[in-house]
Amino acid sequence: MKAFIVAGTHSSVGKTTIAIGLMAALRKRGIVIQPFKAGPDYIDPSYHKTVCGRPSYNLDTWMMGVDAVKRTFARAMQDADIGIIEGVMGLFDGKDGRDDYGSTAHVAKILKLPVILVVDARSMARSAGALVYGYERFDPGVKIAGVIFNRVGSVRHYEMLKDAVEAKCKARALGYIPRDEDIIMPERHLGLEMAEETWGMGQGAGGRKKLIHLIERFVDIDEILKTGIGGRRTVKSERLNPKSEIIRIAVAMDNAFCFYYQENLDMLKQLGAKLVSFSPLKDKRLPENINGIYLGGGYPELYARRLEANKALRKEIKAFADKGLPIYAECGGLMYLGKGLKDFKGKKYEMVGVFPWVSRMLEKRRSLGYRE
Repeated sequence: MKAFIVAGTHSSVGKTTIAIGLMAALRKRGIVIQPFKAGPDYIDPSYHKTVCGRPSYNLDTWMMGVDAVKRTFARAMQDADIGIIEGVMGLFDGKDGRDDYGSTAHVAKILKLPVILVVDARSMARSAGALVYGYERFDPGVKIAGVIFNRVGSVRHYEMLKDAVEAKCKARALGYIPRDEDIIMPERHLGLEMAEETWGMGQGAGGRKKLIHLIERFVDIDEILKTGIGGRRTVKSERLNPKSEIIRIAVAMDNAFCFYYQENLDMLKQLGAKLVSFSPLKDKRLPENINGIYLGGGYPELYARRLEANKALRKEIKAFADKGLPIYAECGGLMYLGKGLKDFKGKKYEMVGVFPWVSRMLEKRRSLGYRE
């Protein structure tokens, strides 16, 4: 069971770009790739799914626990040729500064997988050797098998980076990506834009083709394929007792509500639920004969005007709640269930009104991190 992890020295080094570039280049060779994302992230997995043609699963030791991460990884890998896990933030960043829980490094250790470290080489040459040297020795339990440099200025620049790393470190230089604005993916306040909006269409399609070309030209893909290690494909099945009756759950799926963990949807199906998608942006009615509603996160603040304008559906959801029927909402879905939503400019829009609060979007994040 071959797999490896693509991690970064810190956020914004280009690990998502390189991870999906590797996925796309390997899929072009006819290889079946199972993608994963370390940590709590909905956006990067949307790119994984678009590129690999199969859902990406989150692996988070703090939220799921070690055993659940192992089960999820093994189960998803059953019919794949190779697994690629994209890391979160920097390699060792997790719950706090004291231990590795919730970090990419922790996932690497419990799954015994090698790490390919992405280093942003802009304004750096021999110092890259010191950087990788430190990462290798910070936790000897994490195997850094190779390094890919991003934003490299020239062939000569890469040769200096390669020499610096291989003179002092165990890791091998596996290639680089030159500086190229065409492959930069568009971002917004929560990170990258969703893949369904840009990647694979219009200008995004051109960037995708360019990225594959750069990966194939400047990265040693054959050596990377040797990096993954083998393991057992067997996984102990969990016994879920599906309901005898068919439970129909309406799941909001559109540009405003698109943040879901694939495993949550899988478990509902395994327990006998039939998931019926609907759009709070477009549909005037809820799906027929439903027993519950699932409102995930997303970007209601970007589509507040259209959500407000769809009064018919807001009224139906409010009536559904008033009957005492179950609604599960999180993040943007919970904002939608409030009385109102104020956008970045302070303009207020009416929402469903199940709860009395008004959500307000700010220009800057109030905080970021795990909460219990």
